[in-house]
Amino acid sequence: MTLRALKDAAITALVALGLFVPLVGLRTDVGPSGELVLRQRWGDVVILVALAFVGRLALLGWRGWRGDPKPASAARTEALRKAGLFVAPVLLGLAVLLPFIPGTGRYELDLGILVLTYVMLGWGLNIVVGLAGLLDLGYVAFYAVGAYSYALLATTFGLSFWICLPLAGLLAAFWGVLLGFPVLRLRGDYLAIVTLAFGEIIRVVLLNWVSLTNGPNGISGIPRPTFFGLTFSMSGEPDTFAGFFGIEPSPVHRVIFLYYLILGLALLTNWVSIRLRRQPLGRAWEALREDEIACRALGINVTTTKLTAFALGAMFAGIAGSFFATRQGFISPESFTFIESAIILAIVVLGGMGSQIGIAIAALVMIGGFEVFRDLDEWRMLVFGGAMVLIMVARPRGLVGHRTPSVVLRERRAIGAEHVAEGHG
Repeated sequence: MTLRALKDAAITALVALGLFVPLVGLRTDVGPSGELVLRQRWGDVVILVALAFVGRLALLGWRGWRGDPKPASAARTEALRKAGLFVAPVLLGLAVLLPFIPGTGRYELDLGILVLTYVMLGWGLNIVVGLAGLLDLGYVAFYAVGAYSYALLATTFGLSFWICLPLAGLLAAFWGVLLGFPVLRLRGDYLAIVTLAFGEIIRVVLLNWVSLTNGPNGISGIPRPTFFGLTFSMSGEPDTFAGFFGIEPSPVHRVIFLYYLILGLALLTNWVSIRLRRQPLGRAWEALREDEIACRALGINVTTTKLTAFALGAMFAGIAGSFFATRQGFISPESFTFIESAIILAIVVLGGMGSQIGIAIAALVMIGGFEVFRDLDEWRMLVFGGAMVLIMVARPRGLVGHRTPSVVLRERRAIGAEHVAEGHG
């Protein structure tokens, strides 16, 4: 081990020490008489700093043994593409059969609904970030617009879920266009700052416009969706789902219906994204992502291209938000904070920007990972963050870093992400 590696690991340990002393070493607890007491945990800090030191040494050693990473060969990229052809049907089959798999209960179905909601949100954001190359940190704003649109339309005008669903998507798309106009000339960090501010503006408006949104108290009593007019009531009357089909009433019926509903909405998002990607509009998005100046030189209307990306991504977020509102039955501004945008963006980046199957796998890993580490309490986020760092070190281009080109001249072959990122795709 060289002196340079030891120095690098020592610097990493010092940075970890500065982070873990206030976050882990000091904690406030409630004392026996109800007062706050400061508890010190220096042993845990020493363990974490030592792990950071050893982990950095291991990473440097692994990089030294591996040497300069070489781009994936065409054969390897093609093999990964063919493997993905089998992974996607398997995941789809498991998703369709999940409610009927032995041992599946209410908890597994609720977790499946949550994962599919983030899969849909990830596929919607992938249009903006992965295809058009527009960094959007305020995506949760459109999620909130869809949720509040459905809640207000359903509770105020008594409209059904199936009427409010497309209306919520259209209203969210309208706000996506409103966001797109001010940021037409912005790129990179400046675009990220403006979209972040837009997300916070929407949250503050929802919090303070009490006469419309009920402020921090939120909106309750949001109507549930029906199955062709049949309600999921436990009464067993003829106009209910159980009474119409002559089965025993159960609260699981509504959960299964919601599960298949979000599965259908997610698959619809995937199908529309794939179809648009093969159309001239989708190719214009990818040209915009690679080089905006060259895109203008080719005669592509950059304004229309950006606005359509924002509008379509926002529409799918609005539809997902309306589903979230009807599933929860209650919404409030606390459900639409910046952390939601960060999680959705992390799903897109970790899965591989532009990769549909990669985003689905990343959503399953990230959202399911929260549940796997739930028993770790306060250490859960630390373990989860460390796992994300390991994924980005091992797969810097995302879990699925290759993609199939939208247009080919002869043979359709997968393209490595390193070529797409450099603008050679």
